Amino acid sequence: MKVCIFCSANEQIDPEFFTLTEELGLWLAENGHSIVFGGVNMGLMECVAKATKKAGGRTIGVVPSIIEKRGRLSDYVDVEIRCDNLSDRKQLMEARSDVFIALPGGLGTLDEIFTIVASATIGYHEKPLILYNMKGFWDSLIVLLDDLQAKGVVRGSWQQYIKVATCLEDLKALLSVQ
Repeated sequence: MKVCIFCSANEQIDPEFFTLTEELGLWLAENGHSIVFGGVNMGLMECVAKATKKAGGRTIGVVPSIIEKRGRLSDYVDVEIRCDNLSDRKQLMEARSDVFIALPGGLGTLDEIFTIVASATIGYHEKPLILYNMKGFWDSLIVLLDDLQAKGVVRGSWQQYIKVATCLEDLKALLSVQ
């Protein structure tokens, strides 16, 4: 499978997120999966790419030109797909991935999550998105989603489109049904 990873490019986050991200990258590669990611050489993006490469996996980096101009391209990118902007980046990542995993991240990660899920809700694809809820990172987002559903503004159930994993074992189980 081609597993798209959405995550933070920041370094100043909980160190355990890096440990858990490395564990995921190693497991994905050891099980024959490739990753699709933002191609940046910082934060969890660099961590997952490095771990994937370390275990012999393949990495596909979808890189906006502004990232390259700033010298932020990861050394762990096997296939570089260049794009003009973040909208192009999300579209290319969606097209090249079978499943999406959201690790801890900020505004960019939220944008990616909701773009993918909104596309699924109206039928552009049927690819699942998994929130990797490391140390409860996504708990407040889950509460928000529950609240939106309770208020009737989410058609159906948000769990149709977004799955939640609290550990690597949960992720493995969710990925095995793909």
